[in-house]
Amino acid sequence: MAYTPEQKKAHIQELQKYLNAISYYHPEIPCVLPTGIYDEKTESAVRAFQKFCHLTETGETNQTTWEKIVSVYLSDMQNKPQGLEAFPARKGSVLHMGEHCFTVAVIQAILMELSQKYSNLPEVAVTGDYDADTFRAVQLFQNMCALPVTGEVDCHTWNMLAQAGCDMR
Repeated sequence: MAYTPEQKKAHIQELQKYLNAISYYHPEIPCVLPTGIYDEKTESAVRAFQKFCHLTETGETNQTTWEKIVSVYLSDMQNKPQGLEAFPARKGSVLHMGEHCFTVAVIQAILMELSQKYSNLPEVAVTGDYDADTFRAVQLFQNMCALPVTGEVDCHTWNMLAQAGCDMR
């Protein structure tokens, strides 16, 4: 059976997915998107990987390079999960209505989970937008936790949300 163009594209895409994942753990490997096309970016990522692993730097994926890519990928994926610092570390940081960021989406996700457990906490859409619904849900959460009811998320409110989120597991 002949090696079809679709099979070749799928294999290149698999290689690119592995290299992409490896690049998160090893920044010296350039990020490559899984397009299925063995382009200059893919060749550059393979060459950087080969250099990283002390292999002959050809930019081509031979059997040795492929096996090493798979080995490093599997090793990286078995690492212990890393924590994610979502709340801004700046002293005095406060999130308030009108902001749009990843941290707001995390707050909304925690509030959404808590609303499933506590009927007096409303559901909040996870949008990343600190809107009026998020503001009201934060106020209710603060009231439930005997925190100052500001509707804003400061370090104390964040810590209570984080703890409540951890308790949901």
